[in-house]
Amino acid sequence: MIRVTVWGENVHEKTNATVAKMYPEGMHECIAQGLRRDPAFEVRTATLDMPEHGLTDEVLENTDVITWWGHVAHGKVEEKIVSRVHKRVLEGMGIIVLHSGHYSKIFRRLLGTNCSLKWRECGERERVWVCNPAHPIAQGIGECIELENTEMYGEPFGIPPPDEQVFISWYEGGEVFRSGNCWRRGAGKLFYFSPGHETYPIYYNPKIQMVLRNACKWAVADGSRWVDACPNVPIEQAPEKLTVKGESVHAPGQTDGFR
Repeated sequence: MIRVTVWGENVHEKTNATVAKMYPEGMHECIAQGLRRDPAFEVRTATLDMPEHGLTDEVLENTDVITWWGHVAHGKVEEKIVSRVHKRVLEGMGIIVLHSGHYSKIFRRLLGTNCSLKWRECGERERVWVCNPAHPIAQGIGECIELENTEMYGEPFGIPPPDEQVFISWYEGGEVFRSGNCWRRGAGKLFYFSPGHETYPIYYNPKIQMVLRNACKWAVADGSRWVDACPNVPIEQAPEKLTVKGESVHAPGQTDGFR
């Protein structure tokens, strides 16, 4: 079983009547239901208003992949939780960042850039073109996904070059956007997927749900676990015989200054 935690702010659903009607159980539950259609997944949900945002050490330790949807409450996500998620991604937990999650603390920390972009909301058409049909995330999607109404995201997109680009979107107004991108951070895999504006029924779309299922399967670690450790290696434990040739700059037991 692939253990997935679907995280969402769950703020728009409580404050915007259009979103509440569109996603009466919350966007996080809609995303979770799309994943649960595949018996390969064991899915839980977590939201901003839960203790520790629902992302306790225990929850994250038992999560193979986390999906992250955020928008208006990025600043309310506690730094200690961001650090906790970041650590788990480096150790090997996969992460799928969705739509306005490009401005989330966790995405910006993982990428190290401002992740800014152009945007416009007028309900225009979007075609999500598959530009890497051999990629596991693109399997079963066909040539493109057509969304009748969406929010435009446009270039330049302030991200480092993706390790792999799976999708590129075209909008009715003429803009294009790198809408599906992959990176590796430590032992963890990261996929960003932009379609998912809260006032449109995008997460009910069967092909969007298929992308998310494919992405979660792709993001599962290969079994390795990267551990953040910088131990001092005593001279007697060196693989080759050594003799001390100079005075040490460290006191006994002292580590490098960045630790």
